[in-house]
Amino acid sequence: MPQADVIWKNGELVPWDDAKVHVLTHALHYGTGVFEGVRCYDTEIGPAVFRHEEHVKRLLKSAELYYMPVPYTAEQIRQATLDTIAANGLRACYIRPLVFRGEGVMGLSPLEATVDMIIACWEWGAYLGDEGKKHGIRAKVSSWRRLSPAGLIPHAKASGQYLNSVLAKIEVSKAGYEEAILLDERGFVCEGSGENIFAVIDGTIVTPPQSASILDGINRRSAMTIARDLGYEVVERDMARAELYLADEVFVTGTAAELTPIREIDDHPVGTGQPGPVTVAVQKTFEDALHGRLEQYHGWLDPVPVRESV
Repeated sequence: MPQADVIWKNGELVPWDDAKVHVLTHALHYGTGVFEGVRCYDTEIGPAVFRHEEHVKRLLKSAELYYMPVPYTAEQIRQATLDTIAANGLRACYIRPLVFRGEGVMGLSPLEATVDMIIACWEWGAYLGDEGKKHGIRAKVSSWRRLSPAGLIPHAKASGQYLNSVLAKIEVSKAGYEEAILLDERGFVCEGSGENIFAVIDGTIVTPPQSASILDGINRRSAMTIARDLGYEVVERDMARAELYLADEVFVTGTAAELTPIREIDDHPVGTGQPGPVTVAVQKTFEDALHGRLEQYHGWLDPVPVRESV
């Protein structure tokens, strides 16, 4: 993966290769961490972090749900993120804040372990590929179900929980597909391995509700706002698996994937097998919002101070 110069770790900027943890870090053994995926874009108003405040709030909420007291305020995390991007001289990048249980104890009770935090950033293109964003991807419904809220907390973006997505991603990748779609424990459509999912059915945009074990994605909310601003009806409801096959269009959203059409599911072409007009319209406005080309969405952008060259 591409490297940057420095990583923010527990309040200090350290060289990339020096941002290390002990092998007995609790999170390494038991998955006791929470994280965010955030992006900074080189926009028309300069480099800016997309929906920064919402990402920081969700990080802190995830930590709270897993009883991890974060030793930094939301504003300190925000400023540390901006400082890290500026220190690396990046105008566009992916950002990974991570809060995790460190050293101090071993065993399933983590409360005496330290709570550590890092913020890393690096250049990273479209997660599902530029061609995928343009022409759509092939997806497969995984045999692995999305984790149940009776066992874990789907609303938290927690490290250990992503083993569920890892299994699904490996399964469909080995079968020759680019992305997995997971059903919830009831058999209804949930989400992708790392994205929220939308279907266009008879002109209405349908997406699974929060009760379907989804992560309440920030780009999901952004796409819903944009779609409604464009005049489309957006409905949150349970979706049967077959509805994906019968839909006119399907697309996914996520910080890494941005907004990517799906052209085929389980070898069934979606609609015409090409990105449809609703997807294209929402995607175009979404891209314009990400890159600061629409003033009405400038409030979603948090500008990064650009260091003067010496």
